[in-house]
Amino acid sequence: MFNDIGPLELVTLVVLAVLVFGPDKLPKVIQDVTRTIRKIREFSESAKNDIREELGPEFKDFEFEDLNPKTFIRKQLDNEDLGLKEIRNGFDLKKEMAEVTDAVHSRESDTSSASSAGAGSSGGRIDMTKKPETTGPDDRPPFDADAT
Repeated sequence: MFNDIGPLELVTLVVLAVLVFGPDKLPKVIQDVTRTIRKIREFSESAKNDIREELGPEFKDFEFEDLNPKTFIRKQLDNEDLGLKEIRNGFDLKKEMAEVTDAVHSRESDTSSASSAGAGSSGGRIDMTKKPETTGPDDRPPFDADAT
């Protein structure tokens, strides 16, 4: 409940409470606040139980936390029946980025060796034309950084 309150903030709240309510009335105020919080929790639990009873036995596994959109989506994405884990695991971004990095580095090393070899023959000019690569009918076309 107080996960985001630091020790300095807690001390400030205690000092402020002592100044506002006084040391004599502070214990009574704390008891009243805790009693009110306890009553609110009991009321919400009884309301949840009443709703579950009204929904019937087919909604016995219903959880009110599932009404939170983030929880609902997370639960649906983790559902094994839909096969979404296979799709999500099929997109391995680290692997894709490693392949792109390797392709870029190998292209740079190829162009640097070609440019050093071509520098003597073409007078220091680099050949910037693309050479078409032949692919088989089942092969994917090569990655083209200029097309994306």
